[in-house]
Amino acid sequence: MRIFIYPGSFDPMTNGHVDIIRRASGLCDLLIVAILSNRHKKTAFSADERVEMVQAALKNKKGLEVVRFDGLLVDLYRLKQASAVVRGLRSESDYRFEAEMAAANKILLPEYETCLLPSRIDLSFTSSSIVREVAAFGGNISRMVPKPIADFVAQRLSEKQDMPAEHIDLKGD
Repeated sequence: MRIFIYPGSFDPMTNGHVDIIRRASGLCDLLIVAILSNRHKKTAFSADERVEMVQAALKNKKGLEVVRFDGLLVDLYRLKQASAVVRGLRSESDYRFEAEMAAANKILLPEYETCLLPSRIDLSFTSSSIVREVAAFGGNISRMVPKPIADFVAQRLSEKQDMPAEHIDLKGD
C-alpha cells in the first residue's frame, strides 16, 4: 500500500491545498493530511479548529486520513509507514525551502522520499497568510478557501473594530 503524507499548518486551508490533495491522492492508496501542532508557531486557528476545517473541506473524499501531529515529520513518516511526503510548490523560493527540508529529513531517515507538486498557476499566488490578511480587512475570500469553511474563516478573521478614517488612504499614495 502506497501511503503519502501531506503535512502543513493549514492556517487556514486554501483552495491550493485542496488542489494538491486532489492530485496527490491520485498517486497513492492513502493520503494522510497531517496538521502541524507546533506550540512554537503562532497560528490564527487552534490545531483542533484546523483539523475540523480540513475535515469539513474534504468531507466525502475517499482515500484520505486527517491527523494532527507535533514533532518531527520523520517520526510520523516512520509511524505511518509512508512511501513519500507531498509538498506543494508555488514559487522558486518554495522549491529552495522544500529541497532543504527534504535533504534534512533524508539525513534523519534515509528511506524518506519527497514528492514536489507545482501548484496550478491560478492558485499559485494564494497563501494562508494572504487569506488571513484579506479576511482581516473584511475582503471576499470565497474564491481562496473551500466553500465549506469560507464563512467560518471570514467571520473568525474579520476585524471587529472600525479603522479610524485617518488610516484609510483613498488616493493610493
